[in-house]
Parts: sequence; structure tokens; C-alpha cells
Amino acid sequence: MNINWYPGHMKKTRESIQKNLKMIDIVFELLDARIPYSSQNPVIESVVGNKPRIVILNKSDLADGYGNKIWQEYYSNRGNSSILLNSISGKGVDALVSEARRIMDEKRVNNARKGIINQPIRAMILGIPNVGKSTLINSLSGRKGARTGNRPGITKTNQWIKTKGGIELLDTPGILWPKFEEEQVGINLAFTGAIKDEILDTETLALRLIEKLMNVKPQAIIERYSIQLEEDASPLTVMETIAAKRGCLLRAGAFDYEKASRIILDEFRRGMMGRITLEYPKKGE
Repeated sequence: MNINWYPGHMKKTRESIQKNLKMIDIVFELLDARIPYSSQNPVIESVVGNKPRIVILNKSDLADGYGNKIWQEYYSNRGNSSILLNSISGKGVDALVSEARRIMDEKRVNNARKGIINQPIRAMILGIPNVGKSTLINSLSGRKGARTGNRPGITKTNQWIKTKGGIELLDTPGILWPKFEEEQVGINLAFTGAIKDEILDTETLALRLIEKLMNVKPQAIIERYSIQLEEDASPLTVMETIAAKRGCLLRAGAFDYEKASRIILDEFRRGMMGRITLEYPKKGE
């Protein structure tokens, strides 16, 4: 399943990030806690350079608690601050503000010696589409200052927004990269809705998701759909069982694979199958 999506506005976004970096003090890199590796844009690494950075594992409420722990240890071992966040409920926002202020303490002290006081911390939020940037900004600012949506690419232009803790945020449109070097990266992004469904074969994608869940957390399928998983069951057989359970049938009893596929993808993305982490750090990293 080959997935590539690089609209022209994402090239412009990268250029805008490079231009605006000189105006900011710290970078908030927002990742999806279910797929931290797949949702970490390698282009951002090269663009941001040595700017102070906080890795934010958003949607941590949808990821497995053990997975969250492992990923935080991973980033800590590499000298990066990381925060678990649920941007919708706001859990983790205060910890993010505190960590940003801690990292910027030295600069604030130096500014105070120069007579510069009460200067805001200017932060840039970077992340792939649909990872929750606008929702985080709303949580930080306490207002509906940024548009949100469940479709990738809703943020189209840069916005400066004042938030709690003396932080001013520069929001940027979500940025993907020109080519996924690993097929599974693109598929994981598609699983979580970071790539528009309109360009995907949703039936194949749903089958791949079933296959993935059968490997990482088969109990999620069993409990959600009240079905049994035979040891040698194929993803297609599982989909057909789910389709029968949910009444996804066409005339003469044929399975409505498209309808079943959309149900499976939607319920995974909304966390209705429970907390699931799809990937872990690779051995040796």
C-alpha cells in the first residue's frame, strides 16, 4: 500500500518555519502518542536545529499507559524533555507551561540583568496534520482562538496567540514530508487520520489496521466487537465477522466492506477500542 501526500502548501510551510525560527525561543513539537516515531517529521529535525525543544506526546489518553512510559524514557535518554498531553481535556497543559518556563529560566535571568522584564516566551508549535495543534492552542489560551477540525490541514496560515504562563504561540499549518522512507510510517499516519481519507483505499487500510491490532492488541478487537478470534483468522475474515455484527450488509447478504471499513477506522481513531500504542522504539535506539 503506497502512500504519499505532499500538497504544495506544505513546501511553503517548511519555508515559513525556517523564516520564523529567528523570532521564537522554544519549539513545541507535537506528536501522536500512539505513533511517536511515525508522527515525528524528520524534516523538522533538520529545520529546527539547536533551538530548545519540548516533545509533546498528545492524545496520550488514547495510547497505552505502558507505551507512554516507554516513549518518555526514550526521549529522556536522548536529552529531550517530553510531556504527556490530552489537549482536549487540557490534562498536561500546566506541566507543559512549567517545563517551558524552566527551560527558558536562564534566558529570562539574563534579560532581567539587562533590564528586560516580563518578556513573553515565544514558542512555535510544529506537528503533522491532525495531531491536535489547534486544540492545544485552545487549551492554552482558554478561548476558541484557533479553528479545529477532525480533518487534516485545517490550519492554513500562521497565527500568534497569547496564552497562559506568559507564552506567545506561533501556530503553523501541519507539515508532512515529501516521501515516506518506510511504508509502515505512511500507513500508521493513515490509521490515525493524519492523511486525508479521500486519497486512500479505505478497505485495504482497514484490513491493515485489523492485521496490526491482531499483532499488538487483539483483545481490543475481541472486546469492542464481541467476537472470537481464531488463531489462524485472516484480517478479511475478521472484517466480515465485524460487518455481520454491525449489519454492514448489501442485498442478498453480501458484505458491505466499505461501510465496515469506515466503522473500524472511525472507532479506532476515536479511542473506542481502548488505549492502543501502535509502535515502540526500535531495538538499539
